[in-house]
Amino acid sequence: MADQRVVDTRRLGQIEYTDAEELMRELQEQRLQGKIPDTLLFCSHPEIVTIGPGARRDGVIVPADYPTTNVDRGGGITWHGPGQLVVYPIFKWDFQDEENVQRITSKLEQWAILALGMRGVLACTDERMQGMWVDGVKVGSVGLAFMRWVSRHGFTINYATPKGRVETLDGCGLQAGTTTSLDRLGYEINPDELVDALLQTMPASLHRYDAKS
Repeated sequence: MADQRVVDTRRLGQIEYTDAEELMRELQEQRLQGKIPDTLLFCSHPEIVTIGPGARRDGVIVPADYPTTNVDRGGGITWHGPGQLVVYPIFKWDFQDEENVQRITSKLEQWAILALGMRGVLACTDERMQGMWVDGVKVGSVGLAFMRWVSRHGFTINYATPKGRVETLDGCGLQAGTTTSLDRLGYEINPDELVDALLQTMPASLHRYDAKS
């Protein structure tokens, strides 16, 4: 794999969002200094809604029964909680086709779409908002923050979220009910299957491969 970059993958299980954010910042600094390779975190969080700068600017209101926190990534509001796989690439984006944020975001979307396809889910993008969509509804979000082209944050895939929680939220420019979970669409997929599919498709999608493979 001469044209591929090795990635250190870490499966963290469920972790508090604030702990994950602190870890991402530490790893980003280490990646900037060249102390670690590209690092990929897989995890989930207890329920929390993260509110990006765009959502704060647009005055998006999150219902009072949701815990919230402000974040510095791109995108609007994102629900996190049980039944959702969270993927955080702490990557140095400097390949030829990674010259701007739009291209990088698109690569992550297409990677997730390819992995979902391996599990029998026909996903796509949608002009209404970045992320992964299935049957006209959104099942995954993408939002990144960068420091000298090393990223924090990443993307989510909702596979079996508690009924009614993610559906109740209004996104930036999206009505409540536009976001849902794969199990509501008839797909039964567990997080290990999603992780394995992402690792299998990472070389073709991102020119990177799991160090443990």
